[in-house]
Parts: sequence; structure tokens; C-alpha cells
Amino acid sequence: MSHLPQRKIPATYMRGGTSKGVFFRLDDLPPEAQVPGPERDAILLRVIGSPDPYGKHTDGMGGATSSTSKTVILSRSERSEHDVDYLFGQVAIDKPFIDWSGNCGNLTAAVGAFAIENGLVAAERIPHNGFCTVRIWQANIGKTILARVPISDGQVQETGDFELDGVTFPAAEVAVTFSDPADGALFPTGQLVDTLEVPEHLVAGGQLEVTLINAGIPTVFARAEDLGYSGTELQEAINGDAAALERFEQLRAYGALKMGLIQDLSEAATRAHTPKIAIVSGPKAYTASSGKGIDANQIDLNVRALSMGKLHHAMMGTAAVAIAVAAAIPGTLVNEAVGKPVQEGVRFGHPSGTLKVGAEVVQEAGHWQARSVTMSRSARVLMEGLVRIPQ
Repeated sequence: MSHLPQRKIPATYMRGGTSKGVFFRLDDLPPEAQVPGPERDAILLRVIGSPDPYGKHTDGMGGATSSTSKTVILSRSERSEHDVDYLFGQVAIDKPFIDWSGNCGNLTAAVGAFAIENGLVAAERIPHNGFCTVRIWQANIGKTILARVPISDGQVQETGDFELDGVTFPAAEVAVTFSDPADGALFPTGQLVDTLEVPEHLVAGGQLEVTLINAGIPTVFARAEDLGYSGTELQEAINGDAAALERFEQLRAYGALKMGLIQDLSEAATRAHTPKIAIVSGPKAYTASSGKGIDANQIDLNVRALSMGKLHHAMMGTAAVAIAVAAAIPGTLVNEAVGKPVQEGVRFGHPSGTLKVGAEVVQEAGHWQARSVTMSRSARVLMEGLVRIPQ
């Protein structure tokens, strides 16, 4: 029996924010993967190494966590006032499934650098020294994102002294601005706080107050104390508890149903990337996963968010957008946790440390709107060349 040689596909392995992913130029993908469909998904699943019943991604480029099982496809944009089209795929670890329903805010920080280095940004827009603002069209959600990428001697500057909690080493700072981050109505139900009717084995009394917001990524926010948590938990406190993870997943499904993202609870399993679910609490001291102490006076609130069924080790960039917008609007559970008016953004605590993010919101004709959200991330190329997969 003869065996075919492996296929070689040009690719770049990059870190963006607190995530990692395999980046491709659209034109470099095999012809059958240059259009959406099962052929594309099959190739990208094999690149990452999913599905993996061992949960290790030993035979692929994935890192066996939601933060490191990601793929990105980029192409020169044909839209006016945009440089690059950015398509993101969140790869499931244990299932043959890629979720294309949302964005990855962390990897957005790497999109600008990749686009510049791979000729997707017009040369006349790139200064010899200074900053290049890469205009990104986020194709998953149909939104514009701006990435301010530092340039030195005509090249992307990746090294620097900007420190980001959740990332071990410093790098150059990349400011990312999400323009008009709401996808449709900011509050899908029209309410700042909703009550989910859920089975009593999930929540005593069968009711859970939540803020359902659609900014950055659809997100369900609940009070930590309403679910029996302090809001200062680290990963092992939740990820090591199978019953807790199943409870959060069921609550996420009820939130998705209330938001109109699914029509039946069973559909939540096919929409694992969105919505996110998070718990919030007021500012409390805790020790981050790095061992660094976080004082209550350093932060405005604590947030713990789950991604792809597990508590995230830091914070998803898109969820940080939702946090910033909700914190700026009086009456939401996130604003309640802050406990004071939000003027120039918030700094929140997460398992790896803290993050500051700011939102510009306005109220027009009785409805809240989010104009933009800005945060700082960092990014760098980890490896580039050819990724190989069996034919």
C-alpha cells in the first residue's frame, strides 16, 4: 500500500495578546480551502490536530486550550478604507468542529503585523519610522478594527517593554480600537438586566439575573455571588470541577436562547464560541496565577470569563470589549460591580492579572450605543514557513 507525501502549506505561527494561532494568507491555502466549506474545515482541523480525544494536540499546531487552538485567514481587502480582511476560526479540541461565529480580539493585535509583513498593506501607507494604522475588516462579524502597529526602519517592531498580564515576556505595544463594536442591538432584549428562567438545580429559585450584551462578542454577565463564587477564582477552581463547567455551559445555553442566538437549547453545542459567559464582582484582592498579588485598590472590579467551556487563563479581547461597554453604562451588572461612574475606562482583575480598557458610549433617543473600545495588546511572530499535513 502506497502513502502520499504530506502537503506543505505556507503559514505563520503568531502570538496576539494572550492567544496563539496559525495564520494563513488566503491565496496560500489549497484551492479547495480558499472558499468556506467542509474542505477548508478539514484542512484547518488537521493543522491544529483536532479532534483529539487525548486533549493534547500532540499531532498538530494547537495548544489544547481555547486560547491556542485558533486559525486566521487574511487577504487584501477590496473594501474602501480597509487594508485587510480578517477571518477567524475557533477550533474545538475534542470535536471535528470550527466555530466561525465570532472574532478573536487578542489575535487582532497580530493581524496588523502579519498584514504589513505579507504585503497586504499598500507600501505608501507604511512609514519608515512611526506607526502604521492597519484598517482591518473583521469578516466574521462585519466590523472595522484599527491596529496601531509600531514601525522601525521600515519593518514591524515586535520587541519592546510593554508588559501584558498573561504573557510572560514584554514586547512592543499595539493599540487596538474596535469601531462600533455592537453587532445589531447592544442589548438584544432591550433590557440592561434580564432574569433567566432556569432549572432549580442550576440556580436556587430557578432565576438568575444577567446582563446580556452584544459588544465585541455576545456575552452573558452574572454576579459571581449569585452562583456561589467570590469572583477571584483562578482556573483550577472551576476547570477542575466538571459539575461547575457543565453548570456554566447550561447557563450559557439559556443566555444564548434569551439573546436570540439560538432557537433551541440543543443548538448551543454547535455555537461553542459565542456567546461567552462571565461572572463579575466588586474589587477584591487576590493572588494572580503568576503569584503576583493584586490589591483591591488596583482594580475597579473582578471578572472571570469562560471560553469554549473552560475558564480563560486571562481575558478574551472581545470579552474585554463587552466588559468596557457594560461598565460604562449605568444599570448593568458590570457597572453595579464597579460601584461608581466610569469616566476613562476600567481596570479589571482576571486570573493572570489586570487589564485596562476604555469605551466610548452614548445614549441617543433612549438607546445606548457603543462608538468605540480601545485597549493595548502586543504581538509577535513565533515561527514562519510551511505547515505540513497528511493528504
